[in-house]
Amino acid sequence: MKIYCCGCEKEIEARLTNGGEIYSHRVDLKDIPFWKCDVCKNYVGCHHKTKDSTKPLGSIPTSELRAARRKIHDILDPLWRHKSVYRGSLYKKLSNRLGYQFHSGELNSLEEAERVYKIVVELENE
Repeated sequence: MKIYCCGCEKEIEARLTNGGEIYSHRVDLKDIPFWKCDVCKNYVGCHHKTKDSTKPLGSIPTSELRAARRKIHDILDPLWRHKSVYRGSLYKKLSNRLGYQFHSGELNSLEEAERVYKIVVELENE
């Protein structure tokens, strides 16, 4: 499958693999699908709990970008999980401030992730 690889900075032909290869120490992930770039060795998970179980969660991030995406969700998710903010309205507000439809899986650079992070912190403080 053609997927944008942030490490290679281009669309690549990714290889479908599983958690046994990606997270060999995690038995619970053994059978979960992942797409992997065999050039830079980065990977992305799949929407494995849906009908399209091998649909990638987004572009293939570097480890640094994966951490940045996680950092964004560490703030964003509690806002809709534990406060009286609807997830859809929160994502719409974030998308409006960005000027495009937000999805963390589509963040392709650390600069872009930093911009999103700053907006998420602003939303947290509102």
